[in-house]
Amino acid sequence: MTKRVFIIHGWEGSPQEGWFPWLKKKLEAEGVEVHVPAMPDPAHPTIDTWVPFLKHVVGRADEQTFMVGHSIGCQAILRYLETLPAGVKVGGVVLVAGWVTLKPVAMEDEEAAAVATPWLERPLNWPKIRSHFENLTAIMSDDDQYVPVEAGKLFVRELGAKLVIEHQKRHLGGEDGVMVLTSVVKSLKGMMNQ
Repeated sequence: MTKRVFIIHGWEGSPQEGWFPWLKKKLEAEGVEVHVPAMPDPAHPTIDTWVPFLKHVVGRADEQTFMVGHSIGCQAILRYLETLPAGVKVGGVVLVAGWVTLKPVAMEDEEAAAVATPWLERPLNWPKIRSHFENLTAIMSDDDQYVPVEAGKLFVRELGAKLVIEHQKRHLGGEDGVMVLTSVVKSLKGMMNQ
């Protein structure tokens, strides 16, 4: 059965951003089916549009399904996993610069605060999310301008994540010049070969 990877971009992101095209090409060269959907209204992401959209794009999730998210795309994945029926598992999850808390600088502008607040305040059901995968890696940067490294430690505590710290790669996106992210490939390959 073919392995499928879904790469979910972040707020104001796109499928062509940063390391997504590089990762897609690298995985496809190894026979993996890769989807990088353009999420709806990326300038104003909402839980109520992104999660159903992701559910539609993925279709039937199973242990050959792997999820990779960047920034708010990580939360979309976690909230999507929360909606899966009991007993359904995906093969693995990689969260890159994922957040459930933000540094104050990320909330300085009123429009940004209006978008981020529901994602920050709507609780996550950690045990339910955890029941839908065996492997999760959280990749954080030690100088992320928006997300504290402590967010990665929360994923370790609540989701049993393996934590990878990148050095001086800011928010790990295209806007920071990150066009290649080998730690994502390494994490996925580890999950796929188990």
